[in-house]
Amino acid sequence: MTLSQNLTAALRLRELILDGDLPGGTRVSEIPLSERLGVSRTPLRLALGQLQHEGLLEALPGGGFAVRLFTRDQVMDAIDLRGLLEGAAARLAAERRRGPDELEAIHGCVRQLDLLFDTGRLESENFERYVALNERFHALLIAGAGSEAITGAYERALALPFASPSAFVLLQADLPGSQRTMYVAQRQHRDLLDAITHGEGARAEALAREHARLARENLDLALESEERLARLPGAGLIDRAGSPLEDAA
Repeated sequence: MTLSQNLTAALRLRELILDGDLPGGTRVSEIPLSERLGVSRTPLRLALGQLQHEGLLEALPGGGFAVRLFTRDQVMDAIDLRGLLEGAAARLAAERRRGPDELEAIHGCVRQLDLLFDTGRLESENFERYVALNERFHALLIAGAGSEAITGAYERALALPFASPSAFVLLQADLPGSQRTMYVAQRQHRDLLDAITHGEGARAEALAREHARLARENLDLALESEERLARLPGAGLIDRAGSPLEDAA
């Protein structure tokens, strides 16, 4: 057994869950799963333990694991947790900044994001580029805090379904008012960077937390339509009871 086998098993198992091949509530059986993934049961067990730690699996009373289901409120809590951590990072980045060179990378990232909107619209072919730059912006924001504690907590939070800053970005291409939402998000990127640049810790924290709330709006929009929800990675993990779709049934 090698480390690569453990990592391969965890990555492929996570992919099966998020792609919907193992929907929420599915009991995970070791033997068929080890054959499906092409790994032995020892690295598979380690992968199962890792995904339980991440929150994608839950241990069953009689032994074994099942894929977790998440309520709308739990998903919202994960988004809010990311907002809290990004807010704390933004405040520290503003208060601890030691020189303009420290912000060069994030300034460059925001400029590249601005270029995507120069035509007046964010075209569909630019969405993948937007996703990459958006993730880079948030990574640089966390790094700017210079806090190992925040970085560690943030990495654990991102393991939760839908907590990633880009969890709903690709879906936005077909959401009502998507262009408005994307422009709001980019304006928040600029305002947040401005607050950090000027050492305005409280403002930076508030902007970062407000920025994360856009994901809450996108989640509710996704839950209003079966067609939209089908395009959301990991949608099979959402417990539909009490969702707008369930209420409308």
